[in-house]
Amino acid sequence: MKIAIVGAGICGLYLGWKLAERGNQVTIFEKKEKIGKEVCSGLFSERILDFIPESQKLIQNQIEYCLIHFPKRTLKIKFFNPVGNQRFSFGAGKFLVMNRFKLDNFVAELAENSGAKIILKSQINSLPEGFDKIIGCDGPNSIIRKSLGLPNPTYRLAIQGFFSREDNSDFVETWPVQQGFIWKIPRGKETEYGIISNPKGAKLLFDNFLEKNNLSLEKINSAIVPRDLIIPSNQKITLCGDAAGLTKPWSGGGVVWSLIAANLLLKNFPDFLKYKKAVKEFFLPKIIFSKILTSIVYFLGFKIPWLFPRNIKIESDFLSRRI
Repeated sequence: MKIAIVGAGICGLYLGWKLAERGNQVTIFEKKEKIGKEVCSGLFSERILDFIPESQKLIQNQIEYCLIHFPKRTLKIKFFNPVGNQRFSFGAGKFLVMNRFKLDNFVAELAENSGAKIILKSQINSLPEGFDKIIGCDGPNSIIRKSLGLPNPTYRLAIQGFFSREDNSDFVETWPVQQGFIWKIPRGKETEYGIISNPKGAKLLFDNFLEKNNLSLEKINSAIVPRDLIIPSNQKITLCGDAAGLTKPWSGGGVVWSLIAANLLLKNFPDFLKYKKAVKEFFLPKIIFSKILTSIVYFLGFKIPWLFPRNIKIESDFLSRRI
């Protein structure tokens, strides 16, 4: 089949790689002049190695747990992965810090080596013609989604910056705020700070946090993050990744969820209606559950934090708790 993939982010590149391996004629259109998402923390569960095993060489740091700082109580969250990854020695439950820019370029190389054609500086403003299938992986402001007349998802704003201090700690720290949180991630040679929150209030909240902690950041970037699942009922055209609003409701992270959805697409290809059904059956219960759980955690954390145990263990990508 002749397949057009709009967007050369991690999801579009992964699909291009795998579909080209099957002998399809794949063309990936990317509006930017180079591959690589720059506004991303690159903090992934070990599941990333199940999808892209060779990305092991891009690991900058390994994270054992997360501290959540509510005003009157700090929670320690450890992670587990019930599936595990038997091919690697990292032990289930760790998160891996990677350079997202390098990861995208690595997958682009895999896609091109498999026969996919990547066209840079190609702004797509309407549905591409001459293709049997079209897959929109073109981010939260997806042109493909808009071309289908589908609604926009709700958005949050993420702001990211870096502090020139070497930090090889094995934990991340977060401070809950309205509709999101502020984070600190040790990246080895530098330390990352960021926020995800309501677009109207995120910058002020972040500025106040930085001033309070006497922090001056470099390389500050921002991006919008979608948080609603939107998949068309169309046999020729579909969406995946951020274009489909597929991000974790609690963290805004989307890479592992996007790759899971991409594998569901590959499993059901070329039937896009079966793909839609599979994605909804897999993700909708998890989205609903995690939204409810996140609201409960935030309410209790700010109002009656002593109800929480100080140490909690949860599943790395889906928030189910281990008892």
